[in-house]
Amino acid sequence: MAMRIALTGGGSTVDRIIDSAQRAEADGFSGLWFPGGGGALDPLVLLGVVGRATERIELGTSIVQTYTRHPVLMAQQALTVGAAIGDPARFTLGVGVSHRPVIEGVYGLDYDTNARHLREYLTVLSGLLGEGRVSFTGEEYVARVDLGRRADETVGLVVAALAPRSLATAGELSDGTITWMANAVAVESLIAPAIGASAATADRPAPRVIVGLPVAVTDDESMGREAAARQFSVYGTLPNYQRVLAAGGVSSPAEAALVGDEQQVGDAISVLFATGATEVWAAPFPVGDDRSASRKRTMALLRELVAA
Repeated sequence: MAMRIALTGGGSTVDRIIDSAQRAEADGFSGLWFPGGGGALDPLVLLGVVGRATERIELGTSIVQTYTRHPVLMAQQALTVGAAIGDPARFTLGVGVSHRPVIEGVYGLDYDTNARHLREYLTVLSGLLGEGRVSFTGEEYVARVDLGRRADETVGLVVAALAPRSLATAGELSDGTITWMANAVAVESLIAPAIGASAATADRPAPRVIVGLPVAVTDDESMGREAAARQFSVYGTLPNYQRVLAAGGVSSPAEAALVGDEQQVGDAISVLFATGATEVWAAPFPVGDDRSASRKRTMALLRELVAA
């Protein structure tokens, strides 16, 4: 059975983003995940455009920050993307609370109640995406609205969850989780069991566990991990990622990255599926002076895996 492997979506212009999405679809990748923080392009607006230029590939956000958009507005935007694509099932909204330095330092908002915020946010959002209406009064949000939509217009919902409490909330109130920097050990010991148990208790279907990691195919593993350390070190400074790295028995993003030759990387991706991942979101990064050749080698392996 072919592996469900997705890629990071993006590019410097809308035209290039569309071109790369069409190539990913032609190559057989299961999806594209578009970042929602930073940059000038809004991912929800962008995906409505990309969706009309593609036919089959899943399009999702990883992630749109919850704090910056009221859950009613988020639901309206997500349903609009699904309608613009013409097939709501092709769009999955990935949301998350982000990180204290971002929410407080960039937006000036209070991050202290992030766990309660996430539960209330998902209660409103999942109600609107699932039923089209909600009447809710909480400590963080009030929402009383009927969007007047049909059940067949719904879109998917996954949550960036890396700790037991957020995984429990995601399992109860969403279709699954999308992670970053969670290696196979963390998936097997924390991510998959926690969200799976919560979904089962809530009598929901088995959740999606979409595992995102940097990937580089190289003959020089040491050089590859040095490159990963340079490119992804910021994630090791954030408490949410520090916790999931620790759960995986590693101390840095460079250790979590999938690095090695074709056999090593292929085996590592297979292990992720064996330990509980339902899909792998691969984020290729270059190693060495010839960045183009490095990326091509990594992409060649990933295309081979999705075609197998």
